[in-house]
Amino acid sequence: MDRKEILSKKKRIVIKVGTTTITYEETGNINLDKLEKFVRILINLRNQGKEVIVVSSGAVGVGRNALGLDHRPDTEAEKQACAAVGQGRLMMIYEKLFNEYSQLTAQVLLTKESVTNEECRKNARQTFNALLNMHVVPIVNENDAISVDELAYGNFGDNDTLAANVAELVEADLLILLSDIEGMYTADPKSNPNARFIHTVVEIDEKLEQMAGGSSSDFGTGGMATKVNAAKVATRAGADMVIANGDNIYAINDIMSGKKVGTLFLSREHGKELENELAPELAQFRRQVKRQKKMEENVDGKLYGNTW
Repeated sequence: MDRKEILSKKKRIVIKVGTTTITYEETGNINLDKLEKFVRILINLRNQGKEVIVVSSGAVGVGRNALGLDHRPDTEAEKQACAAVGQGRLMMIYEKLFNEYSQLTAQVLLTKESVTNEECRKNARQTFNALLNMHVVPIVNENDAISVDELAYGNFGDNDTLAANVAELVEADLLILLSDIEGMYTADPKSNPNARFIHTVVEIDEKLEQMAGGSSSDFGTGGMATKVNAAKVATRAGADMVIANGDNIYAINDIMSGKKVGTLFLSREHGKELENELAPELAQFRRQVKRQKKMEENVDGKLYGNTW
């Protein structure tokens, strides 16, 4: 089974769109042109008989603009107020766009308790299943207006984690994370010209997590570490996951058709059928590697292979 065959068979799909995907960086306002294209893509997936769940960022930014704030919220209370104002406006835009295709939507606001408390988790799953059975598209966000760092449950912290938990909760086949990065590299491509793009990951091991930068590096805190953690949650639950750049919203169609777009993290089931795949090394880098291997051979006659 190849990449195309694996992805084309997906039926229940969770798609997370980041703030940078659906807003203008300069103003923070909603990019209506892109959001309309996004909705049209989702409708086409629905027309193919697939079930779609959207995890959407952007509420805080929309609320901030509506309130006329020229700075990021300084306090948790300000952030929650922005989220409360922005979530309604964001949902209104989604509803208007989906309504053009006679597609019903539902707003689902979750807290960490929704997926960690057994009774809440059961009720949340039943709600999602009922909505999907009624051919409704759930649009999910964290309930920022009331979410707090509770000792018992905590909060999601970011929508990558939220999306992974939703994928696990609804037993999704596929999770797509759209943000401002192309996918995963063997190192930070901004600082390392020899960094290679990772097309396919069959297992998330310690080496891969180090590639993500860890929690203390600029690269990691920029989002890759949280995405790898999200991949661990999703793939453990049996869902494959793709990280891709949302700058081109049509990347969703490319992913579903099996093209090598973004980084594909395979669940345990599919990880047995494919292998880790990296983009080719740069020519200059290949020469460096060959020289290094030759030096190592001269030292002890032994080659040190790279499992990646």
